[in-house]
Amino acid sequence: MRTKTLLITAAIGAAAAVATQAQVYSVNAVGYINLTINQGFNIVANQLDAGDNTVASLLAGVPGGTTVYTFDTAAGYTINSYDADFEEWTDAAMELTPGMGFWVKAPSAITVTLVGEVPQGSLSLPLNAGFNLVSSIVPQAGLVSTDLGMPVEGGDTVYTFDTAAGYSIFAYDADFEEWTPSEPSVAVGQGFWVKSASTKSWDRNFSVND
Repeated sequence: MRTKTLLITAAIGAAAAVATQAQVYSVNAVGYINLTINQGFNIVANQLDAGDNTVASLLAGVPGGTTVYTFDTAAGYTINSYDADFEEWTDAAMELTPGMGFWVKAPSAITVTLVGEVPQGSLSLPLNAGFNLVSSIVPQAGLVSTDLGMPVEGGDTVYTFDTAAGYSIFAYDADFEEWTPSEPSVAVGQGFWVKSASTKSWDRNFSVND
């Protein structure tokens, strides 16, 4: 899975606060992500709020046989397939929201363009004890903790996946405060596994102007 650089444009709207004789400005950063999905299994993510974040909207036009797998720590996998003959998903209303990682199994290489607003403000993603299939809520590339702010403790493990090479495993050692073999880095639009030693929250206060 390769991801092109996220492009952001500022869509600015203004509203007058007459009662206080002041101006209140609302800035929404709108961008797109081009996801190149390889034939076979890929772990990807939608890191933009499209308003309609359903699989039918985000993955419109994919070939028949494309399958999406989402994961819940308690319930396990939910499987959703696209039937080209009937032009429908098993569950067209399945939502793929920022912060979720999900598998896409593609019958051939495809490019999917995701368009929407960049999440901003106070953001929170729960990490359950055990396995979580996640992504950064915001469309940023970087080291998962140093750059993206994911909380870590001893016993935490991150698993990234490449279609050709398979899994890479990164474990955090609290005694030495370091990752083995190194701190994992993720790309824009990339999902990954976190095996968390305990329940915690991945919190960020994010602005595109920072």
